[in-house]
Amino acid sequence: MNSLPPIGITQDIFDHICENIADKGYVVLHNLFPIAELNHLVDNLSQMDTAEFKPAAIGRQKDQQVVEAIRSDRICWLDRTMDFASPYFDWSEQLRLAINRYFFLGLFDYETMFAYYEPGAFYKRHVDAFKGQSNRKLTSILYLNREWQQGDGGELLMYRHDESAPFEIVEPRFGTMVIFLSELFPHEVCQSHKDRYSLTGWYRINEGIPLD
Repeated sequence: MNSLPPIGITQDIFDHICENIADKGYVVLHNLFPIAELNHLVDNLSQMDTAEFKPAAIGRQKDQQVVEAIRSDRICWLDRTMDFASPYFDWSEQLRLAINRYFFLGLFDYETMFAYYEPGAFYKRHVDAFKGQSNRKLTSILYLNREWQQGDGGELLMYRHDESAPFEIVEPRFGTMVIFLSELFPHEVCQSHKDRYSLTGWYRINEGIPLD
C-alpha cells in the first residue's frame, strides 16, 4: 500500500473550523480533501481483511456490549502503522494542535476507526460522551461514499438536547466531514440502504485532568 504526500494544510481551514465550533459547537465541511487523496484512502481501506472488522459495541471499557437493536455497524480501528492513512493522521494532528491553541482544551490524542454500515445497518440516537464522564471532547466523521444519492440512506441526524426533531441532517457524501463537540449533540445514523463507509474519530483529553 503506497502512501501519498501530506494533505494540504492551510491555517484558514483550521481557523474556519475553530470559529464554527466556538460559535455553534459544530461544523460541516465539503470538498475538504483532494479527490485523489480520498480515493487513495478508500482504495486501501477496501483492501482490508474483512476478518479484521468486528461488530461495533456501545458503552466504554468494562461496560461495552454489542446490542444490534441499537447499533449494527462493523468497525476496524486504524493506527499510524498503516502507511496509507498517514496523510489523514497528519492532518488530524494539525487540527488537534489548532484546537488546543484556540480553546486551550488540552487534547492529547486522536483515535479513529473505519466504520462499515451494510444495507439495513443503523445507529440509534446517542451521545459520544456524557458530560463529566468521558475523555472524548471532539468528534470527527469523514464520509467515504462514492456516488451517494438521496434515497441511499445513512444520513447523520444531529439534535439539540432533548429536542425530538433534528436541527441538522448531514448527507454522507464522498468527502463531506462533520466535526462537533462530543458532549453537546445527541445524534443518530439513519438506516443505510447501500454500503456506507466513514472514518469516525475522537480527540481526547487525559482522564486525569479535571473537565471543569
